[in-house]
Amino acid sequence: MSATQSSYLEEEGVYQFYMEYPVPAYLVALVAGDLIHADIGPRSRVWAEPCLLPTAISKLSGIVERWLTAAESLYGPYIWGRYDIVFLPPSFPIVAMENPCLTFIISSILESDEFLIIDVIHEVAHSWFGNAVTNATWEEMWLSEGLATYAQRRITTETYGAAFTCLETAFRLDALHRQMKLLGEDNPVSKLQVKLEPGVNPSNLMNLFTYEKGYCFVYYLSQLCGDPRHFDSFLRAYIEKYKFTSVVAQDLLDSFLNFFPELKEQCVESKAGLEFERWLNATGPPLAEPDLSQGSSLTRPVETLFKLWTTEPLDSVAAASSVDLTKWRTFQTVLFLDRLLDGSPLPHEVIKKLSECYSSQLDSMNAEIRIRWLQIVVRNDYYPDLYKVRRFLENQMSRMYTIPLYEDLCTGTLKSFALEIFYQTQNQLHPNLRKTIQQILSQGLNPLPAIDTTAVTTDTPAMVLEDKVSEATNGAISLRDVNVSA
Repeated sequence: MSATQSSYLEEEGVYQFYMEYPVPAYLVALVAGDLIHADIGPRSRVWAEPCLLPTAISKLSGIVERWLTAAESLYGPYIWGRYDIVFLPPSFPIVAMENPCLTFIISSILESDEFLIIDVIHEVAHSWFGNAVTNATWEEMWLSEGLATYAQRRITTETYGAAFTCLETAFRLDALHRQMKLLGEDNPVSKLQVKLEPGVNPSNLMNLFTYEKGYCFVYYLSQLCGDPRHFDSFLRAYIEKYKFTSVVAQDLLDSFLNFFPELKEQCVESKAGLEFERWLNATGPPLAEPDLSQGSSLTRPVETLFKLWTTEPLDSVAAASSVDLTKWRTFQTVLFLDRLLDGSPLPHEVIKKLSECYSSQLDSMNAEIRIRWLQIVVRNDYYPDLYKVRRFLENQMSRMYTIPLYEDLCTGTLKSFALEIFYQTQNQLHPNLRKTIQQILSQGLNPLPAIDTTAVTTDTPAMVLEDKVSEATNGAISLRDVNVSA
């Protein structure tokens, strides 16, 4: 449980938990299952099903303490005592959750070292931003997620260098701009201070603006200080002042101006075009974005390769095919594939050559990479690789690796193919995920084909659209382009 102390009375079969610090209700969490544990550091252990534990140990042994130590050097002592991690089945509906003392994380992420690093460090950062100091309302989630994302990137810069941090940031900001194109620049959910008015689904606040636009505002505040270490000092004081309480944006901004009186004298909160009020309440993209030039050694090869494949006429195949993607970082490869996705559908000659060059390489890579290649296959109706889509969906039960493909299949000409796969796999899916896929498949079908109810368990919902407000309407926005940790 998300608690500082626990005990088990074997003769009574009773577990007891105790949390000595005040926490908001959303951070009270309990997990039960066939779980065993192993220590991975002086104050950390992993919990997992027996078949997963060796992998979890090999991926995280020793390095979680390194991340905690780096975070403490930036933001002060880790106050929760233990930092344990439990790996949950692939059907767990979200990627990760920062429950104090016990981070919940989906086991699928173990496939990708770099995504595992980012997701766990993000949850570590929540130990200060979100758990110790909490946003008072869901209308200001950026106070948790924007600050945690900023802290996450300060930690990765300290432990893995600025280039890696800039690469990951470029990947996320690309996704932010993709979401902006889908939503439109005047969409109210792109505000940092979203109003939960009647008819607004709170789930829609779980979007990239909360994370990345929030991050950009925090980064902008850090730049006003001239040195990120000065801003680190402010954040330590902010944590100390508001520890174990809930805050609103004005608390953060007033504390910032009081900590830096020289900035207050300069009226930085009213700087034309970058007013704090505008950051909070204007729709659209961030008013300013970070300088990512320190990541150019990693992002430039991606840009070069993308241009080789998308510049007509296609006479640079030899140069492009000589690039060995197995030597790239995961974030480089997903950034490259995301940009190809943005340009899809591609000319048939291009997709054919891409498959010849990279398909076999990508087959052996992690799910974050494979799903993007398979989305390219689907969006370009490239039938020779379609069997790989079936194989992937037959083996992936995670929301983040299924919804994007079903959305793409149903947007194009392959809905019957999607239906066939769903009928075969639906009993393995989490009920919420199953319902979401049903809604995606329901779009444009009136009525849906009958389902053989004798072939499924009694708790399997019929293939009908159960909710008039379909999640599928914005599924591509909320899942493909907003695959974020809590």
